[in-house]
Amino acid sequence: MKDYFIGEEEFFPGIGKIGYEGPKSDNPLAFKFYDPQKKVGGKTMAEHLRFSIAYWHSFCAKGSDPFGNETMVFPWSDPDPMIAARKKADAAFEFTTKLGAEYYCFHDIDAAPDASSVTEYERNYFAVAEMLKSLQNETGVKLLWNTSNMFSHPRYMNGAASNPEFSILARAAAQVKASLDVNVLLGGQNYVFWGGREGYMSLLNTRMKQEQDHIARFFMLARDYGRKIGFTGPFLIEPKPMEPSKHQYDYDAATAIGFLRNYGLDKDFKCNIENNHATLAGHTFAHDLQVCADAGMLGSVDANEGDAQNGWDTDEFPTNVYDSVEAMMVILKMGGFTTGGLNFDAKLRRNSTDREDLFIAHIGGMDTFALALEIADRIISDGKLDTMVANRYRSYESGKGAEFEAGKLTLADLRDIAASQPEPALVSGKQEMIKNLINQYIFG
Repeated sequence: MKDYFIGEEEFFPGIGKIGYEGPKSDNPLAFKFYDPQKKVGGKTMAEHLRFSIAYWHSFCAKGSDPFGNETMVFPWSDPDPMIAARKKADAAFEFTTKLGAEYYCFHDIDAAPDASSVTEYERNYFAVAEMLKSLQNETGVKLLWNTSNMFSHPRYMNGAASNPEFSILARAAAQVKASLDVNVLLGGQNYVFWGGREGYMSLLNTRMKQEQDHIARFFMLARDYGRKIGFTGPFLIEPKPMEPSKHQYDYDAATAIGFLRNYGLDKDFKCNIENNHATLAGHTFAHDLQVCADAGMLGSVDANEGDAQNGWDTDEFPTNVYDSVEAMMVILKMGGFTTGGLNFDAKLRRNSTDREDLFIAHIGGMDTFALALEIADRIISDGKLDTMVANRYRSYESGKGAEFEAGKLTLADLRDIAASQPEPALVSGKQEMIKNLINQYIFG
């Protein structure tokens, strides 16, 4: 990919292609740990990490929050929404190519102007899609996934596929159909559903089973249409416990997987796991990743982190190396990404208002995961941690433990074994030793 900008305006002037300068560099606009062509475990860092830029946070979010107005002025804004869409696309591809990311993601109305008329909405969306296709061809940037925003418009205040009003469910379907058409046009590698309002505020006015049945049927129709028009990638569900709904039906990874299996959707659907959503559900990032990996249903990752002191989705850029190391250990052990990647579903803090701050934030996130990749690879390759874990379970490798593992013992057999033995000895889990070992890999 070339150092690129298109049109009459360069939106990030004075910033060229971001390069790797190593950990001793003082240049804030350079990678310290992410060297895209460096080989780790037989693949380049770029092949492992598959970084993606989120259209909505990077080029749409202007710094407002529930207590304050916008703090950022975007030079790609324009009174004409279609001109603004073209300029935003130019800015997005300029940024992505200068940063050296290979993928991007978007919601329908991030990229194209919304409209109350389905026909006008489609006309806008397909026109912008042609612009995006041209930019993809020019730059080599690829679409990791797209999705439909079925949560911002007032019509979706009671959900989309779960809405009690059939006419609103149908309107949501029109958006998904258009997004799947655009996905195929752009060669998208995945398609995502984020059920931001697919939940309830009060059980007193909710038929929970009927709403979940409707969501499942909606997914089936989307799957069938996608396959019909040539979409071959996985559909992804992005779990989140609450906010904006009080209780969302895809509460966490385990809940989402159970839902998909219950309705027979698990062959076509996987999960897109976000760090901040996992922590809001009371889990760690690694926990939800491991749940999905164990089920063979980890599709992609939204790379961000939350603020431990705030009880909402703060979508901060990832800088926590410990969390990222654990995440990369899960991803490497499952064999790495296929169609998925690391999408930066993260936004600048509202007081980070310089144009270069968007680069600095992404550089930090990419460096964090590059560092985590190398550390995770060392941990796995060295084998010490895996040996310690294997030793905890060695009683199942032979004798009666192996018979239990193979399903050869009854409950009565287990009782007789217990009765024939003295009180079992306590066996340490060596948790502190393991944490110290991780510190050695990180800092040693």
